[in-house]
Amino acid sequence: MQLYLFKFVSLLLYILTAASGMMDKATGITFRKEVDGLALFGVGVRKKGPIKVYSIAAYSKPTLKEQMQGLDEKQAIDCLKEGPTTFCIEMAFKVGAEKMAAAIAEAVKGDASDVNDLKEKILHGLQKKGAATKGTTLQFTCDGAGVDIAVDGKSQGKVASASLSKAFCDVYLGDKAVSPALRSSILEHCANTTK
Repeated sequence: MQLYLFKFVSLLLYILTAASGMMDKATGITFRKEVDGLALFGVGVRKKGPIKVYSIAAYSKPTLKEQMQGLDEKQAIDCLKEGPTTFCIEMAFKVGAEKMAAAIAEAVKGDASDVNDLKEKILHGLQKKGAATKGTTLQFTCDGAGVDIAVDGKSQGKVASASLSKAFCDVYLGDKAVSPALRSSILEHCANTTK
């Protein structure tokens, strides 16, 4: 009897997760199917050693999935980099506000003043809590003209810089992505790619 109940609950959870979006299996964090009219493309985890720091999801125009079909991996990822692409982070592990802002900023290769502006906006959003605690969300929308930043759903402003938008996308979509699982998930779920 308990086995049947367990199977029923497991099936129900699977159905609810599928209906609501996509789950990062490494952390159990589920992301919505859509954010600001953009469709969910994939999810992944950011690890530092054995620690699962956060889960991340990538969103873009629903029509882009069709454009990605049949392209090789590089072409498919390049389509996504053109944007708009939104990256949603949900923390799975507590990280100090300064450390979290610095870690994201250091990963972005770009103009020093733009990167510093990005860091300050992230820090401003996290300072009230003092840390990026478990469940904290950070959202970055790269539209080709800059990066919009939101922390826990509250806008922190935009860094207007096309080069920063590209550099931010490279952090998560580039050849040396900080979350290879996100890149793999995107290719698996959105593009019937060739190598």
